[in-house]
Amino acid sequence: MIIIVADFLREGIHELRAQKGRVHYRMLYFFYGRSVAVLDHALTKEGKVPDADIERAIRRKKAFERDPARHTYEEELSNG
Repeated sequence: MIIIVADFLREGIHELRAQKGRVHYRMLYFFYGRSVAVLDHALTKEGKVPDADIERAIRRKKAFERDPARHTYEEELSNG
């Protein structure tokens, strides 16, 4: 069974927690505008998210907000 929980950490950074079996996954993300969620990074962890990972996500969020185009990748998918 997979369990999924979302939570707010701080300074605009959110955490999506998923567990499958004994493995705990943490995905850190933030929102850009009203309709875009940006995945910052993910880790496996049994306890709370380390402060260093939250600080890294905050730095990346600020960099993204300064220049979204520089931190965006787009690719067209073929129908093949």
